[in-house]
Amino acid sequence: MTLGLIATIFDIQKGSFVDGPGIRTTVFFKGCNLRCAWCHNPESHEIAPQMLFDAEKCIGCGKCKSVCPSLETGCQLCGKCTLFCPRDAKEVCGYTLSAEEIFERIKADIPFYQASGGGVTISGGECMLQIECLEELLKLCKAANIHTAVDTAGCVSYALFERVLPYTDLVLFDIKCMDSAKHKRFTGVDNWLILDNLKALLWSRCPVWVRIPVVPGVNDSVDEMQEIRRFFEENGWPEKIELLPYHAMGEHKYRELGLATPDFSVPDEDTMKTLRAVFN
Repeated sequence: MTLGLIATIFDIQKGSFVDGPGIRTTVFFKGCNLRCAWCHNPESHEIAPQMLFDAEKCIGCGKCKSVCPSLETGCQLCGKCTLFCPRDAKEVCGYTLSAEEIFERIKADIPFYQASGGGVTISGGECMLQIECLEELLKLCKAANIHTAVDTAGCVSYALFERVLPYTDLVLFDIKCMDSAKHKRFTGVDNWLILDNLKALLWSRCPVWVRIPVVPGVNDSVDEMQEIRRFFEENGWPEKIELLPYHAMGEHKYRELGLATPDFSVPDEDTMKTLRAVFN
């Protein structure tokens, strides 16, 4: 076993019920090679740590500037300002942990996994981009009989899947839309590699849950869902299909990063019911 492999992560959430079966711990790796226009985790895009600043919390007291050791040379993301801000208006997003350090946090909840049929989900960003630490972490979990899931957009070489599948009980795989030009317009990349990887996973009979973010103006049509259904009819059905409505809960993060806020609406329940019926 190779010791000391590290990853840059931006969150570890315990007690999750939405990233696979049972009660789960979800580890969010930082860095992504897609730029989905509706992404609710924009802090996951860059692998390097970033400073989040909530201007609505700031009272302009200047305490952050008074304690900054690098005010003249520019922010070094030391985080000292976050410790002294009286309103928690600043936060350094992103830090490194080794596979062993992440595993220590995961294994503390083994009783919850055992009682609920849960486990650990490695998400992102795109966790496959930090393959060395991901592979080692999955090995540690499998050796401890912890159920493992990898949450991916699939835009990586299939050789990376071959490295992690022996230690992965479930793949959570995103599909945005079937039209490659539209996919590139809204994510920055076409979907040929993504769909080829999904075909290979389905043909391998690896347990796969496909998750489809439903975004008005992008893929919220029966025609789009029927195209996805035809793909499954030709290549095999995943174990589960989840349609996830767009939500605006992450929009404040764009402001904190100084980015333009997404301009999408939330699909209504009637639309979601109609779209889900395509797969019944």
